[in-house]
Amino acid sequence: MTASLPAGAHAPGERLSAQLGLTERVLAGPRLRRLLGIVESGLDEVEQSLARELKVTDALADAATRYLYEAGGKRVRPMLTLLTAQLGAGTTAHVIAGATALEMTHLGSLYHDDVMDGADVRRGVPSAHAVWGNNVAILTGDLLFSRASQLMAQIGERAIRLQADTFERLVLGQMHETVGPQAGDDPVEFYLQVLSDKTGSLIAASAQAGALFSDAPDAYVQPVLEYGEKVGVAFQLLDDVIDLSADAGATGKVPGTDLRAGVPTMPSLLLARASDPASRSLKATIDDGVLRIADGADPAILDDAIAQLRDHPATAETRRQAYAWADAAVAALDPLPTGAVRDALVKLSQVIVDRSS
Repeated sequence: MTASLPAGAHAPGERLSAQLGLTERVLAGPRLRRLLGIVESGLDEVEQSLARELKVTDALADAATRYLYEAGGKRVRPMLTLLTAQLGAGTTAHVIAGATALEMTHLGSLYHDDVMDGADVRRGVPSAHAVWGNNVAILTGDLLFSRASQLMAQIGERAIRLQADTFERLVLGQMHETVGPQAGDDPVEFYLQVLSDKTGSLIAASAQAGALFSDAPDAYVQPVLEYGEKVGVAFQLLDDVIDLSADAGATGKVPGTDLRAGVPTMPSLLLARASDPASRSLKATIDDGVLRIADGADPAILDDAIAQLRDHPATAETRRQAYAWADAAVAALDPLPTGAVRDALVKLSQVIVDRSS
């Protein structure tokens, strides 16, 4: 079965700024105009590289590997790689290859995540496993990981190690999310570590790749790595808030997708800590609904509960935490020189927690 690009989706090769405006929001203003041109040009190269690397001679594999890529995406990771590369020699061939490989790794993880979470929609289109089934979706993710590893191998040993270390953390994060906290683990702290591994590690690797593959000064590598990790956690915490959004058109996901599947999110964990009767009643309703959905009930049975959680203090606290992690990411940039790159990284952290999708 071949899935075509849905109406309203964006064709490969379009500039990120034309798709979502993220680049222009981060690099707005006359001071960053030159950097905007550099990053947009680099993103065009990454898009062209992705289009090449995602081509497979087998028709099914080709359609499956390109499916979520053609559905769009924020391309936060390649943009971050291109930004940190300007701390060194700029947009080198190795920088483009690294940015491409890490975005392919991210794409591969989405195929796996959707299978494990039972998500039916991704980026506004049916998830890959809903189109081709679980086996093809999992194998497609594996194929993307292998293609990414081939690209990193062309760069050299440092790139291979970066990819391997990042992939290990991605897998451990997914494993820990699957088995859940053990006796003695604090659920919230456990969840934050899962976010660091599943999301923060790949964004951190993207920041690190730009500095490493552009031969930036060694003193800049650790700060951008730490920045990426923290901004990645902020990104995912805000995603937890967005998951409860009533506007499916803006988010590209069914509201409460994670919650309905029983996947822990920060709002649900903070709700579990609340002791007031209304919060306890809401948690009991959600827990019961998750069990019933798992037994085949209509997921819509949780619509009202999701609306209540959306307006609950637990969700407001999750948003506050996202801002706190973004602030910590900015603080990690102190060793970097003042200038356009540092300003852009600060703005990126702000844009990530101010978004609605």
